[in-house]
Amino acid sequence: MIFVAGIVIGVVLGLTGAGGSLFAVPLLGAFLDASMVELTGISLGAVAVSAMLGVFQRRTVGIVWLPVSGILIMGMLLAPVGRWLAGYLEQSWLLYGFTLLVLWVAWRMWREARQDPQAAREVRAAGGVNELDRTPQPLLVNGFWPSPILLQSLAGGVITGLLSGLLGVGGGFVIVPLLTLIVRLNMQQAILSSLLIISFVSSSGFVAHWWLHGGVDLHLLALVATGGCVGMLAGSILSKRLAGPRLQQGFAVMLLFTTVLLWIR
Repeated sequence: MIFVAGIVIGVVLGLTGAGGSLFAVPLLGAFLDASMVELTGISLGAVAVSAMLGVFQRRTVGIVWLPVSGILIMGMLLAPVGRWLAGYLEQSWLLYGFTLLVLWVAWRMWREARQDPQAAREVRAAGGVNELDRTPQPLLVNGFWPSPILLQSLAGGVITGLLSGLLGVGGGFVIVPLLTLIVRLNMQQAILSSLLIISFVSSSGFVAHWWLHGGVDLHLLALVATGGCVGMLAGSILSKRLAGPRLQQGFAVMLLFTTVLLWIR
């Protein structure tokens, strides 16, 4: 079942570029007798491996490096801080925080599927650039001063890093809207960039977890990561047939269901 949980994580990452780690923690918690800190540590390691495979699959799309590097650097710097804070918080507070985050993401996914079904129909995991290609907005004013968009990107990196370290989530649900709505990348560029950021930020959080909390069960991590890679490959194939508002709403329901399983456990 741990391997199957990894597959689910990879499929969600492969289809959307986000949300895989939100499934990771409750799914692992449903089958493992482990604390939230241990669960989030395993999640960080597995998601980092799966996301990097996704980057390799989409390497021909191209990355707009300036906003991406801002989010990536800030996320990598703040993920260890979040992991350090996780060791000082009560397990119940981590569970409450994770649940609130799940409720917000599930609500947003459901609302987006209803209000903008065309966006949900985009093939997010395909290998090429789609027809909604847009020119990225300038990130520097007068060639030197950071623009509001760049500052927002840096702020997004701070949020991504803290959430990644604290709750074991990759932060794609923050990164993808940030890159599409504010930086105005097309969906394919945003998904590739999101997976790249998730991989490095999750790796940073995982290294911090290993240093601060004594590592993880490598056998479990290998099972979840292998399943995640299989799921990532499957998600890339399934996206060509399944992408749409109903699928997005299904993800929202599954997210709530798996979180209920975590609470029951």
